[in-house]
Amino acid sequence: MCKECGCGATGGNTRLQFTVEGYTENSAKAMEKHLLGMPGVMYVHIHAHDGETTVDYAPSKTKLTEIMAAFEDAGLTANL
Repeated sequence: MCKECGCGATGGNTRLQFTVEGYTENSAKAMEKHLLGMPGVMYVHIHAHDGETTVDYAPSKTKLTEIMAAFEDAGLTANL
């Protein structure tokens, strides 16, 4: 649940599970930090070794296209 506004408490969140190509340990940590700084993103878990990525977010606050653009901007390939 978001500490600032409580979003996520009543459901309505979306959980994405997908793989990402191109992670290093450092880029995975940086991406996790970046995503958690986006509005409505409540949870991010990344496995750098195999690219497995989980993101819980509120679509009313952050659009899927914004999340995917973050990976592209970092030079990573997200495979939904």
